[in-house]
Amino acid sequence: MTFNESCTLSTDTTLKGPASYFPSIEKTCGQPVAHWLGLLAKQPALKHMELVSYLKAEHGLDHGHANALVAHHLKAAR
Repeated sequence: MTFNESCTLSTDTTLKGPASYFPSIEKTCGQPVAHWLGLLAKQPALKHMELVSYLKAEHGLDHGHANALVAHHLKAAR
């Protein structure tokens, strides 16, 4: 399965913004981006930095990866 098949991103191979971290997140963290976005969706009461802290403390993500996922998640929720 390729990266574009495993999530709902554009087929444009040039990822921009927070999504530019997604290939590295999947490689480093061992889960598809959809997994991390699903975890964030289960935390609707938390704000941006609270969500970042959650991913870092509970799931061991580094700050850059957690921040990129949260930024993408919150933008999509708007």
